[in-house]
Amino acid sequence: MNKLLIVGTVAFDAIETPFGKTDKILGGAATYIGLSASFFNLQSAIVSVVGDDFPQEHLDLLTSKNIDISGIEIVKGGKTFFWSGLYHNDLNSRDTLVTELNVLADFQPKVPQNYKDADVVMLGNLHPLVQSSVLDQLEKKPKLVVLDTMNFWMDCALPELLDVIKRVDVITINDEEARQLSGEYSLVKAAAKIQDMGPKYVVIKKGEHGALLFHNREVFFAPALPLEDVFDPTGAGDTFAGGFSGFIAQSENISFGNMKNAIIYGSNLASFCVEKFGTERMETLSKAEVAIRLQQFKSLTQFDIEI
Repeated sequence: MNKLLIVGTVAFDAIETPFGKTDKILGGAATYIGLSASFFNLQSAIVSVVGDDFPQEHLDLLTSKNIDISGIEIVKGGKTFFWSGLYHNDLNSRDTLVTELNVLADFQPKVPQNYKDADVVMLGNLHPLVQSSVLDQLEKKPKLVVLDTMNFWMDCALPELLDVIKRVDVITINDEEARQLSGEYSLVKAAAKIQDMGPKYVVIKKGEHGALLFHNREVFFAPALPLEDVFDPTGAGDTFAGGFSGFIAQSENISFGNMKNAIIYGSNLASFCVEKFGTERMETLSKAEVAIRLQQFKSLTQFDIEI
């Protein structure tokens, strides 16, 4: 069974959207990636850090999904990373109200020995130096390394980010970030410039407008499923990344054609994430529900046309 190594935050979030608000709830990039990847037939492990204020029930949730948590460091007397955000009416824009790095400020990742030969590595959104440190600890080159990042690191750690980008196979960013990183408005030109930085594949996420996959001169577009209920977009991008990397790890097929399927699987799982606050929907999601919605995705994009 193939191994997926997940690196990212395990955190507390407090979220307010036009549909309600929460107190501190489970969040973090690695949490969403792990829950999403748990729908595939693979071994997965999370590398992260929390304080001793982190409830055991959250750790138990991860282990109940067959996620190895031996790489999650628990700092005695420390406080877990906390983020609070307010979403605007369109849910596409938000204001960060609070960011408390806490134990994340001094995080030195430690890859579990039995995952130093991971087949696929998913580098969730973290400081580029932490992402590079994880790659340095691996004992063999993974079949695929996927990197997720954001404009914050482009603003404050661009040289370090460019260094880690050189070392990955796939980068996933949103359209605004692709434009900032490349200096190009056209997403086609932006993807070409980013490929020149190192990654063979560029995934550009467009939220409710779907996702684009670029490889050389090939382009694939996957729509987002129109949903009746969208309550909270927090974690949707990470859920997408978990579905994408989980599918690739399970299938053992690293090709442009198979990555098209991975994009659909990622989009499918992300469509569930937004239906409730935080991780709530992903915690109770069944494989049967995933299969039904996958058929909806297929119906949405399938057509016959004579050319």
